[in-house]
Amino acid sequence: MGATEHVGQRESVGSEEREENVEKEEQRVKDLEKGEVGLEEKVVESYNNLNEFHLSRLQRLNPSNPLRIAINASTRVGTPSPSRFSQASQPRSTAVNSSTRAATPSPSQFSQASQPRSTPTPQQSLITLNSTSYTNKISLFLFLLHMVVAVGLVCFLIFKGVQGFIQSSDTVKRAEKKVLQFFLPQVEAASLLSITLAFTWQKAVREWPRFMVPFILWSTFIMTLSAGILLLCFQKPPTDGVGVCFIFFAIGNGLYACWVTQRIKFCCKVLIKALEPVPKFHNLNQPTYWMLGAGFIWMSLWILAVIGALNFYLPALIIILLVLSLAWTTEVMRNIANLTVSRVIALYYLRGMQSNTQFCFQRALTKNLGSASLGSLFVPAIEALRIVARALNLLEGEDEFMFSCAHCCLGVMESIFRHGNGWAYVQIAAYGKGFVKASQDTWELFQKQEMEAIVDSDMTSAICFLTGVCSGSICVIVVAAWTYKVHPSFVATVSLLAFFIGYLMTRIAMALPHACVSCYYACYAENPDNRLFDNTIKDRLGFIKAHRDVIVPTPRIPRRFAAR
Repeated sequence: MGATEHVGQRESVGSEEREENVEKEEQRVKDLEKGEVGLEEKVVESYNNLNEFHLSRLQRLNPSNPLRIAINASTRVGTPSPSRFSQASQPRSTAVNSSTRAATPSPSQFSQASQPRSTPTPQQSLITLNSTSYTNKISLFLFLLHMVVAVGLVCFLIFKGVQGFIQSSDTVKRAEKKVLQFFLPQVEAASLLSITLAFTWQKAVREWPRFMVPFILWSTFIMTLSAGILLLCFQKPPTDGVGVCFIFFAIGNGLYACWVTQRIKFCCKVLIKALEPVPKFHNLNQPTYWMLGAGFIWMSLWILAVIGALNFYLPALIIILLVLSLAWTTEVMRNIANLTVSRVIALYYLRGMQSNTQFCFQRALTKNLGSASLGSLFVPAIEALRIVARALNLLEGEDEFMFSCAHCCLGVMESIFRHGNGWAYVQIAAYGKGFVKASQDTWELFQKQEMEAIVDSDMTSAICFLTGVCSGSICVIVVAAWTYKVHPSFVATVSLLAFFIGYLMTRIAMALPHACVSCYYACYAENPDNRLFDNTIKDRLGFIKAHRDVIVPTPRIPRRFAAR
């Protein structure tokens, strides 16, 4: 009897200790989910092709709950295989059995005894999803320094503009008054029109993707051609130069639309599948609203600063610096929206989690801002070089010198694509990696799944780019006609500025569909067996391997050069 009571006391003490450990682990996971902000990320309660699982609040992200691990086994990445997990738990279970000195426990007692001891691997996975370190700190410092200088310069130039109205000579006053009267209204109208077009494009792409992809290709061709012809009709040297540029771009756009005709069907199919999770997050577009509002306010102040630059030294140089600053700032705004959407959608695919959009937005504004700043500098340049690489891949002939140049340039492209690409934002948002590391890891996943040909030929970035160009062309048509009526000498300048504003605003809004498609590819490469994915990519890979599908990949080093 005494031995039995002693064993019972030890079992009760052990059960109390296990309950305390479970409570501690639950509290640690809750703190981890809050991310030092106080917002939670909830587990999705339903999965495709599965019965609904109603998990209690304590079961949601409890790494000590084996049911939570079993449910998410199909979506969790990085979790050890069952054999490794059982091997790791065997010595722990032996220790528990030896400490109790009791009869062989039942399966339920064994699982309860081993729960607190099986937490390290799931907990490490959760820590990677909630990294508290700042990424790319040097670029973050440079961007913040740039913003301090830009805000100071804008405020100073606005002051100089006001001072010009009060204290300057009549010549300066007349010049600034003319700019305010015939320049500022058109630019503000272009900003409002571009915001309207931005939301229209995004809504249309989300509702009718099959129709919108070919519509964007050909409407951009029509609008840029119309803008170029309109500017040529004004018969002024500045407008003629700008109009010729629009016409050349329209010709290239038309050739591209004919070139990618065979890829439109697959692009639409991926876009439809990638946009399926969006209705599950009712406020997913909220960061886009904030970014567009901030962009409109900043552009309004920026225009006033341009007017003030006319009353300061070297106005042309200052205006060029202001344009570069505006381009970087708005690109960072776009990537902040991209990172927010990428985190929400990526965690839905990888962990089955319904994340809080506001929490993800705060992470993008703080911890991932450095990566957004670095990517905003290099990804546009990489995309431009990608176009050059495609052109070089079309070089044919017997000119050894041209082939040597192509060999050199394509070698540079190979390195650039590996160390910096737009797909990196998915892993930056999900795991808190730096831009270069995320680019390398994402490309390695694509290579592992043999998906390079598919992602190379993806049209999503081109479609988002062309929507911006189309919006900019529409703004040019409206603003150029207006300006020619009131002040013809401002037509070329106002047209360029209107195109710039329309393009930037639309690109911010199109960050949502672009991020969804990026997550679809990157998350599939990380876990192809996820129940949330269908056979779209798998069938496409099968067609490519069987030489039954036509692709136009981003060029790599040709075999004739690689063999040397």
